[in-house]
Amino acid sequence: MLIEHAIASFFASAAFGIIFQAPRNTLIKCGLVGMIGWIIYISLVWEEVDSVPATLIASFVIAMVSQMLARIYKTPMIIFSVPGIIPLVPGSLAYDAMRSFVQNDYSVAISIAAKAFMISGAIAFGLVFSEVLNQIIKKMRQTKAQLR
Repeated sequence: MLIEHAIASFFASAAFGIIFQAPRNTLIKCGLVGMIGWIIYISLVWEEVDSVPATLIASFVIAMVSQMLARIYKTPMIIFSVPGIIPLVPGSLAYDAMRSFVQNDYSVAISIAAKAFMISGAIAFGLVFSEVLNQIIKKMRQTKAQLR
């Protein structure tokens, strides 16, 4: 079952890399970033971790891997992080929330919309937290180099 999730998330991320016009030589790496993030997410969910913290952890790892690949291949981080984050986007939840609104089932709609909003926030927070951590490490290295 995990293999199927890995393959599907790889192709989804690589396909969005194509849509977002990522350079051809980065498409496999985009797929791998998305696959890593999704495997982390789905493994945590299978271990009965709530989807919001699982998304936060997975998006943090996606951002860290994207930063690493950006340094190695001397490309912008966004080339890897945007396609990599796609499998985590709560599109089906947003759809279900809208469908519930249209069907006048407001209590269910608000509940689902709140979950979609929290997952979206977890994605944003994971990406930002990774960047903040990266900046702190960079400052510490600069300070250490200046002290030598």
